[in-house]
Amino acid sequence: MFALTADQVDSRHSDDLVEGQLTELARLGGARLLLPPDRSAGDELQLATADAATALAAVLHLTRDGRWSVGLAIGEVRYPLPTSTRALAGSAFELARRAVETAKKRQLRFALEIEEGRHPDVATLQPLIELLLQLRARRTPEGWELAELLQEGLTQKQAAKRLGITPQAVSLRAQSAHLRIEIAAQTALATLLGESSSPSDPTQSAE
Repeated sequence: MFALTADQVDSRHSDDLVEGQLTELARLGGARLLLPPDRSAGDELQLATADAATALAAVLHLTRDGRWSVGLAIGEVRYPLPTSTRALAGSAFELARRAVETAKKRQLRFALEIEEGRHPDVATLQPLIELLLQLRARRTPEGWELAELLQEGLTQKQAAKRLGITPQAVSLRAQSAHLRIEIAAQTALATLLGESSSPSDPTQSAE
């Protein structure tokens, strides 16, 4: 199970962003979330999912603008499930709490924690995720503009028409923004995270 805890940066001097992000994360995760994302404290939110790609997408979404410290953890969840995410318990949520505290001290405001005995481990996955975050952090506004259009499902030709530029200019912008590399990296990282979330002992069950 993947548990994510995010803490709003400098929330005392800015508007409360939690409610808006809960809506965005619910849209992003949909039925792949264990329960609807929830406010776990005043300026914190939490979500849980068994899907590696969804967990990674949530991390990328929250770390884009630097307004959140994000902790992601891989561990167990206790059953039966409660009615709300904030009431979930298990090693995944204990580790997510530790991860978000570590994230507050990191430049990219992200940290990963993985239950002992799972592989790949933190030493393998944390640097790879940070490389992806660093690539995204260097993207220009024009690169993000194109990335968002392509995420909507537009082709590069359609995006060019929307932006009022040539297809050649779109192609150059996509190369500069490293969009193809990012998609490949996300796919590879989701695979590795999924491997880590699978217990090494196939007979192992949740707490």
